[in-house]
Amino acid sequence: MSTTAQTSAHAPRGDRASASDREPMSVRFQDVRKSYDSTEVLRDFSIDIEAGSMVSLLGPSGCGKTTTLRILAGFEEVNGGDVLVGGRSVLSLPPHRRDMGMVFQSYSLFPNLSVADNIEYGLRIRKVDAGARRRRTEELLEVCGLAGMGSRYPHQLSGGQQQRVALARALATQPTVLLLDEPLSALDAAVRSSLRDEIRRVQQALGTTTVFITHDQGEALAIADRVAVMNSGRIEQYDAPHSVYARPGTAFTARFVGSINEFAVSPAWAPGAPLPIAADGAEVVFIRPEDLAITPQEEGFLQVKGQTYTGERTMIRLGRPGEEDAPWSASLASAQAGTVPPGTRVSATVTADPALRLPRAEAGGAWA
Repeated sequence: MSTTAQTSAHAPRGDRASASDREPMSVRFQDVRKSYDSTEVLRDFSIDIEAGSMVSLLGPSGCGKTTTLRILAGFEEVNGGDVLVGGRSVLSLPPHRRDMGMVFQSYSLFPNLSVADNIEYGLRIRKVDAGARRRRTEELLEVCGLAGMGSRYPHQLSGGQQQRVALARALATQPTVLLLDEPLSALDAAVRSSLRDEIRRVQQALGTTTVFITHDQGEALAIADRVAVMNSGRIEQYDAPHSVYARPGTAFTARFVGSINEFAVSPAWAPGAPLPIAADGAEVVFIRPEDLAITPQEEGFLQVKGQTYTGERTMIRLGRPGEEDAPWSASLASAQAGTVPPGTRVSATVTADPALRLPRAEAGGAWA
């Protein structure tokens, strides 16, 4: 559900400066611990979010993403550590004094209020004068792609438009931090992509420090300045989107973000050398499908087991000849996929450095 931005008790009541003139705030979690009874949700959780940036928290269900957001908003207490906004601890502040804007999966707009009145709701609570409310609402209608829709009611809007209203409402009070908890997951794919880009555009235009929670890898990589990959209450990697994908820091990140091939190799193996398909190597290399080139070869050590067409690219599923499993994959331009139909024997070479290379003992998964 969506909720209006929680606002600071000491904010001015009259007209306020444009959101772009307001100094953005940094966010820091410092060794935060959170448990529910005997269940540990966050363990020594630390992250620094630069003022004015957008950070995605990405991870599987139950990894602690939403708990992190609720702690920042003031809806959950911590068992240890500290949370700082703009360099000051906010742990002693109740939610309504933390000045956070929040948007969730469901919109929860007031059905009896117009779009403009929904957006103004938080400003009315703050007793901002009518003229300032109207100016702020008109600004946000324009910024959020809702120009001319202020007199409509929620039932007259599409799902994507309703989520835009929820975003505008959260931004109306010019929060120091905007919190987005899987705001796009209820929308269809085309609307999600469009609104994702819109949220990013609005965030960059206003310069609001933003924390975006998602379990969708493509969404996290596309929208954020930095991505924090979470697992079991800790951050596995916190980096720029390209680095998270191309240079994962841990085996978990390599497996969770995108598709990955894993091969056991000797310490002497290097890209360009034949890839072994035996599982007795002392090291494990993690290879992205687009970095695995395949060539039809009568005595090739791999066999095409199937193909998945996705438009411009086709994923070629690969396995050992005579076996049903297809543990590896190569990404080909769809125009080339016809040269390797299912059943074709192929050789494979690695065209780039592995995304990650680990001693077998550290690779975990099937190698443990």
